[in-house]
Amino acid sequence: MEISGQLAVVTGGGSGLGAATARHLAQAGARVAILDFDTERAEAVAAEINGRALRVDVGDAAAVGAAMAEVAQMGPLRVAVNCAGIATAARVVGRDGMPSTEVFERVIRVNLIGTFNVMSHAVAQMKALDVMASGERGVIVNTSSAAWQDGQIGQASYAASKGGVAAMCLPVARDLARDAIRCVAIAPGLFRTPMMEALPEETTRAITANIPFPARLGDPAEFALMVGQIVENPYLNGTTIRLDGATRLPPR
Repeated sequence: MEISGQLAVVTGGGSGLGAATARHLAQAGARVAILDFDTERAEAVAAEINGRALRVDVGDAAAVGAAMAEVAQMGPLRVAVNCAGIATAARVVGRDGMPSTEVFERVIRVNLIGTFNVMSHAVAQMKALDVMASGERGVIVNTSSAAWQDGQIGQASYAASKGGVAAMCLPVARDLARDAIRCVAIAPGLFRTPMMEALPEETTRAITANIPFPARLGDPAEFALMVGQIVENPYLNGTTIRLDGATRLPPR
């Protein structure tokens, strides 16, 4: 699918991987709607790329429905990229002896259910569109994580949520095949995002030392490039792509 001229929605587009993706798609000629809980950051990126920002908690089904209805007013939606997510860490039982069920439920709601909420509304819009010259109606790109395969201590909720994103990729692609809509997931490794940049320098060095090549944190622009390549390659479907410099996360 050609990116130029298409309408794309990017969740979590106010910062990190989502912001880089929104910029990349806009530079390639797409019109971009950003869905983000952080209004200020989303509006800043939207102003930069001449896009539109909508405040929404992706874990709130009603809020997503309302936001996606506004996106529909912008034109035919062809690309949906889910980057919104949280990475709250917690052991199964905390130091206070209490189970971390509340954390688990919140992470699953935002990362997994939030992805499904946006994806389902995007698909509902795409199904009503005409098939393009490429034979497609639309493309869904979801964000998993390398943690879905090698989650670290304290990442049970995060790994479970991202594992869910990866696990639903193939059945969703099979489900949407008759509608000519593709679904692909990206499982990024360690990227230079605001969360990583907040860590002490020595911690960052230790993390980077575990990345074979390139021996550095990933650049969000490289994630965005992968999103663009998925959109443009019509034979990529139903798979989760690790984008991690060949790293495998250690237990801690």
